[in-house]
Amino acid sequence: MKGLPSIAPLASVLARQDGTASGIIDRNAAPPNLSTLANNTLFETWRPRAHVLPPINHVGDPCMHYTDPETGLFHVGYLYSNDDISGAAGAITDDFVHYRDVKPDVHVFIEPGGKNDPVAVFDGSVIPRGINGTPTLFYTSVSFLPIHWTIPYTKGAETASLAVTYGNGSNFTKVNHGPSIPGPPYGSNALNVTGFRDPYVFQSPRLDALLDSDDGVWYNVISGGVHNVSATQFLYRQVDPEFRDWEYLGQWWSEEPNSTWGDGTWAGRWGFNMEVANIFTVDETGYDDDGDLFITLGTEWGYAPVEPQTSPQRNMLWASGTLSKNETQRGWGHDSWGAWGHGKDDDSEVKFQPNMAGFLDWGTSSYAAAGKYLPASSQASQQSGAEDRFISYVWITSNHFGDLDFPDDQQGWDGSLATPRELTRGTISNVVDNALVHETASWRVDSKSSMGDTVELVTLHQKIVREAWDAYTQNATNTITQAGRTIEQSSQSNTVAFDKSPSSKFFVMTASINFTEQARGNNSDVKAGFKILSSEHEETVIYYQFSNETLIIDRSNSSAAALTTNGIATTNEVGKLRLFDIQCEGEPEAHVETLDLTILVDNGIVEVYANDRFVISTWVWSWYAASNNIAFFHEGSQAVKLGDVQIYEGLADAWPERSR
Repeated sequence: MKGLPSIAPLASVLARQDGTASGIIDRNAAPPNLSTLANNTLFETWRPRAHVLPPINHVGDPCMHYTDPETGLFHVGYLYSNDDISGAAGAITDDFVHYRDVKPDVHVFIEPGGKNDPVAVFDGSVIPRGINGTPTLFYTSVSFLPIHWTIPYTKGAETASLAVTYGNGSNFTKVNHGPSIPGPPYGSNALNVTGFRDPYVFQSPRLDALLDSDDGVWYNVISGGVHNVSATQFLYRQVDPEFRDWEYLGQWWSEEPNSTWGDGTWAGRWGFNMEVANIFTVDETGYDDDGDLFITLGTEWGYAPVEPQTSPQRNMLWASGTLSKNETQRGWGHDSWGAWGHGKDDDSEVKFQPNMAGFLDWGTSSYAAAGKYLPASSQASQQSGAEDRFISYVWITSNHFGDLDFPDDQQGWDGSLATPRELTRGTISNVVDNALVHETASWRVDSKSSMGDTVELVTLHQKIVREAWDAYTQNATNTITQAGRTIEQSSQSNTVAFDKSPSSKFFVMTASINFTEQARGNNSDVKAGFKILSSEHEETVIYYQFSNETLIIDRSNSSAAALTTNGIATTNEVGKLRLFDIQCEGEPEAHVETLDLTILVDNGIVEVYANDRFVISTWVWSWYAASNNIAFFHEGSQAVKLGDVQIYEGLADAWPERSR
């Protein structure tokens, strides 16, 4: 997650356009071996237009977001590196559509090299009104590398330190004292940790009441794990008004190593090490102190040992649950020798207990989500009329965390942040109370109808931030409406081309699919969806397979460039989504829940949203200029009804002040 790859410098990028040493790339001809091309040749080939990413070089974890209390501007931060520098950089926005670099020359606003962070700066978060009422950054200060959950941890490798900005966020000045949190718990309560990073600061009236804290105190959760004991999160409480001292409250949430939520179907694995935990409370409309408690988190794990480490896997998850006071707190009331010597997880004064969990993003290259409370007083919210919200960004790596030998130098940049999302408490109403409802899953039963035959389910909702959605749909350069159709059973794949397809690879489309009750049969083989970015040479198929409740982005033939160049991923992206039986009042029979899709294509990035509760983000490296076509897709012995499709082409130029 914290890799620092080498990318060609800006001067080299600006010296070339999208061409080779002998001329412009011919996107109508078969691709060469792209790794043999000059640096930055591919700069524009797959670069997104509407997403957050630096002008050049490597983007890493989103982090350090905040709303400036003086200006109302939202600051988006991310880890950044090139050959000469590493640290955190960022941008500001007043509408989540257009962004401006806080330092146009891409110098970071904080970098390693101080007494607390001689080696690296990792993720952190911001108190909007901290020291002297100014934005105050609480970040991971790194003194030793490597750090990984598969190897012994070096004592003092990761600490938590402070920095303050006195201007527009273009520079954070490190506070001149040692780390505020000098590492994992030590002394008699020492822990053999797998990691100790990504401090996330937040306020919580709910914790205040449980812990008898002063109103307005700040809490801090640091992510990590304990070798052979648990993946965990460490909870701290502010002691000093200047945020220099923090009281350790124990491991407020721990899970057994590499265990799962339920059988793992709906929320992957808790892993051996937790990362990037975010804590927030939301209701159906937005941020609310009295709303449901949610945590987003990354988890690190592996299937089996492979020298020298393990087969790497990462999940980007969320969980919701309850807080309770731990009656067996730290001290002599329990097996304190075991707790102190081996890091048992019953040392916390308060406990988080999940009651549902799921994937924040199912994409295999999607990770390290970072969100922040966005007040109604922010400039973006004032313009859109939104109440308090929680906004989250996800990182999408283009070389699978450095595991793939992607032609990074030829492209001149790698990775992006996904489209920002609003996270809320979501409900699914009029659900038939049958076996489909009762699982340990990414939903829970909230209430039953008076007749007892239907229930209302609760889950996490995710929607494209409203300002961006309005801009993409209301300011489209071209709008296409494709009439829907019913496609009957077929013994083979059945595709029906759209009457008109986009002329570019920058668009968002909405669609719906209705399956019959026969799709639930034991012999169901129905699949339905869309082919996009399609031509005679390549295509990407996005479809729902009813038999195993999976939404799939089939990339097996998505890129002609993958036939000539190593490191271009064409593995399928797969996520689980259950469509429930719905029984609305006044209807004689129940029906299968409609699959509502939103598909956003921003050149190389494809994001698929379904039913406001499912997201899968990935890269599609389509090569040919003609790969713009869209078609209906159906396969199987049950009919489906495909609703009308709306396509909004153009998206938006997120960086109007950049030279490219």
